[in-house]
Amino acid sequence: MAMRNCFLLLAVVLLCGCAPGQPVADTGQVTAATMPQTSTVSALETDTPSPAASEIATANDPAVVTSTVENMSDLVADVTSVQVSGSEGAYQFSVQVSSPDMGCDQYADWWEVLTEQGELVYRRVLLHSHVGEQPFTRSGGPAAIRAGTVVWVRAHMNTGGYGGLAMKGSVQNGFEPAELSPGFAANLADQPPLPDDCAF
Repeated sequence: MAMRNCFLLLAVVLLCGCAPGQPVADTGQVTAATMPQTSTVSALETDTPSPAASEIATANDPAVVTSTVENMSDLVADVTSVQVSGSEGAYQFSVQVSSPDMGCDQYADWWEVLTEQGELVYRRVLLHSHVGEQPFTRSGGPAAIRAGTVVWVRAHMNTGGYGGLAMKGSVQNGFEPAELSPGFAANLADQPPLPDDCAF
């Protein structure tokens, strides 16, 4: 009985010492509650940044929405890598795209191969956004070109259109990043094949 009373008394003392509003002496020790929170980010996770807190907080602010709509032309997709396989006249392209995808309202909806004169050779229509997969790679073909034919590879955003970084080159000599005017062959944006819908 005496032992039980001692435990009850000890419990009361501990509870009183930890009551809200009581000052706590700083012992200089780092505890789990005061330790700075850190996280380990893998190389894969660095390719998929999450929205900043300010973006989340202002997502429903009409001023922010208006500003976003006015700057849609700044939302462009970049072609960051081009790999080609197959044989002459029927090449398969594997294209890496980096784009500011936010879902079906804002996403890269295709990449395409076109001649130096602006004629469409091949278009790979993308059926959904790639929010959690940036940059992403998608393959397509066949592209009916010769090994030495110089072509452009560029991407398109459903909101911003053309205008991002493109790649220029040939199967024979490889591809290099190159600036391409957003107005170059802009009429191709209306030429089929075009996306019918966006899944997500």
